[in-house]
Amino acid sequence: MTNQAYNLKFERIGKEVTIWPQAKIVSPESICIGDSVIIDDFVFIMGGEKTIIGSFVHIASFTSITGGGEFIMEDFSGLSGGVRVYTGNEDYSGACMTNPTVPYPYRVPVRSFVHIKKHAIIGANAVILPGVVIGDGAVVGANSMVTTDCKPWTMYRGSPARELKTRPSENILNLEKQLRKNIFNQSITMK
Repeated sequence: MTNQAYNLKFERIGKEVTIWPQAKIVSPESICIGDSVIIDDFVFIMGGEKTIIGSFVHIASFTSITGGGEFIMEDFSGLSGGVRVYTGNEDYSGACMTNPTVPYPYRVPVRSFVHIKKHAIIGANAVILPGVVIGDGAVVGANSMVTTDCKPWTMYRGSPARELKTRPSENILNLEKQLRKNIFNQSITMK
C-alpha cells in the first residue's frame, strides 16, 4: 500500500493495495477496495453513493470515475488508460439548468450506477455512460462508447459499442479457480 492509501480513510481497504501517489481520490469514506488492487498515477476517483472495487483489479493512468452514483467493479476486472466512467449525469430535458456550479433546485443531477462484473476488460479511452452493466468477461474495445448493457463473455467495440463476437470463458474461469486455490493454500501454510 502506498503512503496515500495510509493517509486516506477508506470505508474498507484490503491487503496488497497499491495506490500511486499522483492518484486523486475524493470521498474515500464511501469507497471499499479489495485485495491485490493497483490504482495508477493520474487516476481520478470520486466516491459516490457507493463505490466498491473488488480484488485483483487494475485501474490504469488517466482513468476517471465520476458522477456521484454507484460504482461496482468486481474481481479480476480492469480499466485501461484514459477510460471515463460516469455514474451520474445532468438532466438535459430542459426541466432544470445544468452545470455543477448551479445550486439545487435550479440544477437536479441524475444519479445512477455502473456495474463492471468479473473478468471484464475496458479498453483504452472507452467511455461508459450511467445505467450500464458490463457482464462477466465482457471486453469493450478501445475508444468505444458504452450506452447499454454488455452481455457476458462478449466483445464490443464502436461508438456506440456494438456486439462483435463471443469470448471463451472456460480457461479463464479455470485459471481463477487455480489461483484462488493456491492463495488459500499459501495462507494456510503461512499461519
